[in-house]
Amino acid sequence: MQPIAYLVKEAVPNYLSTLPIPDSIGGWFRLGFKDWLALIPPTAAAAGFTYITYRAFCPHGRPQPDQKINQNLGMKWPYCDGAHGTHNNETGDNVGPLIVERKK
Repeated sequence: MQPIAYLVKEAVPNYLSTLPIPDSIGGWFRLGFKDWLALIPPTAAAAGFTYITYRAFCPHGRPQPDQKINQNLGMKWPYCDGAHGTHNNETGDNVGPLIVERKK
């Protein structure tokens, strides 16, 4: 718990207090190259947080699930149509049909 307390109470406030944030709009135009470089990490972190929040909570931000059924299944599915044999020959894999039996 001590490292988290140090991070929240001391490290982050000290870092933020050293950032070159100007007091006026004209101050933004007087920032040097190193000042702009110092502002990149917190800006990128804020943009990433905003993007993740948008994707998580905005209904239009999440991709909608596709309503299609897997079209790669064999024509005789769920019965064995031998489609796994071609796959086994091409890839050297040993994929076969799954047989599930009910306990009697």
